[in-house]
Amino acid sequence: MDVGRNDMLGELASDAALERTDFIVQATEQLSRFLDRNKDRISQLGGLTLIDDDPDYLSVAPDLTFRVRSRYEDPDTGEWMSETEIVESPSELVELYNLAEVFQAFAEAAREAAGLPEPTTAADDLMRTAGIPPEETFGLDEAAYAGAADEWAATQPPVAEADDEESAARALYDLALDFQERSQQNEARLLEQFEEASAKLTVQLGDLIIVDDEDERLVLGSSGRFRAEVLPEDGDGEWRELSAADDLVEFYDPTDVFGDLADALAEAFPAVAPETDDEGPEAGDGPEEGEGPEAGEGEDDEDAGDEDGDDDDAADQDPRA
Repeated sequence: MDVGRNDMLGELASDAALERTDFIVQATEQLSRFLDRNKDRISQLGGLTLIDDDPDYLSVAPDLTFRVRSRYEDPDTGEWMSETEIVESPSELVELYNLAEVFQAFAEAAREAAGLPEPTTAADDLMRTAGIPPEETFGLDEAAYAGAADEWAATQPPVAEADDEESAARALYDLALDFQERSQQNEARLLEQFEEASAKLTVQLGDLIIVDDEDERLVLGSSGRFRAEVLPEDGDGEWRELSAADDLVEFYDPTDVFGDLADALAEAFPAVAPETDDEGPEAGDGPEEGEGPEAGEGEDDEDAGDEDGDDDDAADQDPRA
């Protein structure tokens, strides 16, 4: 295999692993800030059940620890078992859940607990929800708007304390929606940064298939851009094409994307991944059934059994489209 190609693949795999680590760190910090700002509210509410959709379950306790339920098949009995575990730190949770989905779960749980209506999406409805009358709004050009937004963010007072359960749930609901949007923006920005950093590498490698399943296909193109095709559950059987980072993060967690990319590269090009010591003889190298080695010939047969090396197997696993 070309050494230069191996170097490029190794750099791509390393970059994906670094981006995954960086994403987890940022996501952990964001979730920690959210929990710290709302610890009093969550404690006053006595915790919240965020997801309760069998078998998936997620709740936050007053002490800010999380309960998650996992489902697995017992290898001895073949029966499906459920087990509830305690997740004590935000870093553990972001390894298990997409952070945007966690904030969405906070928003929906708080909304349901407070008896709030479904969230609005139109601009006029959002203004009414925020209590801003039309006469107090005004138009700005793009530059002026950006400056005004920065000044507004810098002068925002601390979040008001809640007086009762309903106001606590309402405030937590608004914050969860806000942080969900921020999380999706951060995820999209990470994908865009990776695309820019990998462009000079992928142009020499061609398209790399990351996921190819019956209901989804994810590819890192030779241009360095991610693209995907997915079959949404509510899409009436119609495939949806995804090319913009903002669209991709609706269906994909960057942590999984970078990890799956590194795995695909390591499977196709074993030389780019760290070597392990647990490699055994390949299938077909040993004697056929009924043709065991005679006494004294075992060691010689084993030495000669793997003359071809392992490169042939790697060639069959190329993820490129």
